[in-house]
Amino acid sequence: MKGDKLLYYSLLPFAAVVIAAFILLFAVISYTSAPAIKEYGWRLFTSSAWSPSETGPKSSKYGLLAPLYGTLVSSIIAVILALPVTISTVLVIEEYAPPQTRDLIGSLIEIMAGLPTIVYGLWGLEVLAPILKVHVYSPLHQLLGFIPLFSCRPFSGYNILTAGILLAIMVLPYMVAVARDAYRSIPMTYKEAALAIGANRYEYAKIMMGMIKPGLIASALLGFGRAAGETVAVALVIGNVPLISSCLFKPGYTISSLIANQFSMAPLYPYMMNVLFTGGLILLIIGVAANSVAVIMISRSRLR
Repeated sequence: MKGDKLLYYSLLPFAAVVIAAFILLFAVISYTSAPAIKEYGWRLFTSSAWSPSETGPKSSKYGLLAPLYGTLVSSIIAVILALPVTISTVLVIEEYAPPQTRDLIGSLIEIMAGLPTIVYGLWGLEVLAPILKVHVYSPLHQLLGFIPLFSCRPFSGYNILTAGILLAIMVLPYMVAVARDAYRSIPMTYKEAALAIGANRYEYAKIMMGMIKPGLIASALLGFGRAAGETVAVALVIGNVPLISSCLFKPGYTISSLIANQFSMAPLYPYMMNVLFTGGLILLIIGVAANSVAVIMISRSRLR
């Protein structure tokens, strides 16, 4: 008992460093954001204007609504596209693929998770966006142009939809990892029971997916949080225009890409740095909320 307590107290300071680092991070970002929130108030979150001025804060116009809209929409698109692929991949790896194929798919997913994000961005810039513009966006506009989502003509492949598709590819490995962990936690007796009652492959998969529903929700939330914070890859393909539109073929902005593009010139303009830190504070809140709910769902999945 004495040795256990000694080990506990010796490790406690290292664990406290993590908590202290997070508190310090939150405090610094909040403190730096406060002047912008005090100066511009709710206009900062209800306006899309971005017109910095060197003369003073009164002549400068800052708004984070368009970047916030782009962040949410592109992240939601990423999760919607990645979730069905996640479910299919988990079923193939855990149930249907032979061992060699299973190991190959698992290794490829791990490699995808380890690739630098700039690699995805360059590939999206040079390959994905042009292909989508010619072979996907233009036909969609011609066939489904009466739907507001596809009503505008795609003049380029650099838009919110491309950003969402690229993010779906990037967050897929992390979502698969969480979903696989949840699937592996299903007791073998439940799997045997589903087969014993005569369930076919579709019914068996449906039963198994129903059992790990909290894990799937957790994987979606973790994917959303990661997609919302992605910077370089999104900045290369989203178009970087502070615009709010119901059409997915329009260019847009995310908070992360806004910070990446404007940070170098922020010291030249009053309050711009504070506004960018306010954007970072929004991302921090979104990330904490999404990850906290995801952790709760994972705990529920393991308890089940």
